[in-house]
Amino acid sequence: MISTSETLFAHAQSVIPGGVNSPVRAFRSVGGSPVFMASAEGAWLTDVDGNRYLDFINSWGPMILGHAPAIVLDAVRAALPHSLSFGAPTRRETAIAEQIIKMVPGVEKVRLVNSGTEACMAAVRVARGFTGRDKILKFEGCYHGHGDAFLIAAGSGALTLGEPDSAGVTRGVAQDTLTAPYNDLPAVEAIIAANAGQIAALILEPVVGNMGLVVPAEGFLQALRDLCTQHGIVLIFDEVMTGFRLARGGAQELFGITADLVTLGKIIGGGLPVGAYGGRADIMNCVAPVGKVYQAGTLSGNPIATAAGLAQLGYLADHPELYTELERVTARLADGTRQIAADLGLHYTVNRVGSMFSVFFTSRPVHNLNDAKHADTAAFGRYFHAMLKRGIYLAPSQFEALFVSISMTDDLVDLYLTACREAMIEAHA
Repeated sequence: MISTSETLFAHAQSVIPGGVNSPVRAFRSVGGSPVFMASAEGAWLTDVDGNRYLDFINSWGPMILGHAPAIVLDAVRAALPHSLSFGAPTRRETAIAEQIIKMVPGVEKVRLVNSGTEACMAAVRVARGFTGRDKILKFEGCYHGHGDAFLIAAGSGALTLGEPDSAGVTRGVAQDTLTAPYNDLPAVEAIIAANAGQIAALILEPVVGNMGLVVPAEGFLQALRDLCTQHGIVLIFDEVMTGFRLARGGAQELFGITADLVTLGKIIGGGLPVGAYGGRADIMNCVAPVGKVYQAGTLSGNPIATAAGLAQLGYLADHPELYTELERVTARLADGTRQIAADLGLHYTVNRVGSMFSVFFTSRPVHNLNDAKHADTAAFGRYFHAMLKRGIYLAPSQFEALFVSISMTDDLVDLYLTACREAMIEAHA
């Protein structure tokens, strides 16, 4: 029998490219049709057919408090009667900027935008304006949104120019984007030496979430900090995923490394569209109307979005014990998954930092994109559908991280681990 989700997806494809508004939602990596959701609460999603799923995506990270937390919903309800948008300054814009500055190391000034993509695009432009240089350096497998400068594939070697990785991105843009393998410090050093005095910014996910979860090697982030300081390069941490998730101050707090600029999103909106970039005051003062770097947005600092974000950030700031509990619960999930795979003779790689983790269907340690590509994606697809059938909603791609919320209790961990063992057996039958 055709499900309601299948019917809705068939119709959606006639009016939306691929039937989805973000490509990974289409289930192309795992096969089958996407599940259309109707509601969510706590750790659970409910689809349009009434099926319930234990959620390990959490809207790709924002729902760290679980779905529909009362603290956020109450803040939104209180803001709603006063209008949905003003296009003029509001108190909450300043309040959320102050909250970000209090929580995130090295941030002295903040500009609100509407998405993580927008934040990353603006941060790179500001770095170029501040330094007077054109080139940026990014890492293979790190995703910074769909801005032209970021959709660049690596060249054939460490010193070659990148190539457009998407139709519509010009070779001219690609010439200004340099690409290195993640965790490969010698490659970074070689690129900087070959482009002396030309690189405006080095941007990276300090903990990668977009090739699956990949952890920075010991000393890697500090070495990048030192190189950027030495060569006058603006170090940008893309903490759209990791900000307020790995710690109250994000990866900068966790690893004790302070970037020059940081980009934020997801959690700061409490589930509504908000992004931000911030950092050193001397760099941020390059932004109009103070400086000559132009960036604007009609809905930036939207009063409803800032109400949701301020409520969520305030709760996280006041409850540091949540991060200890998230660490404990996610460790149970990751360690349990690793043990189940080993018991079945699979020896898969499980990477984890804080409340993010990934299961790579390969016995090879995963330190970069090339390592991740050794994963058995066909087996992962079978595993994904076996888990979905058992009411576990995972990211529909081998190359996406999983996110855990504080709604994940020990009994739900047990439910996941039981399903995980059954699904792994089914995937390899």
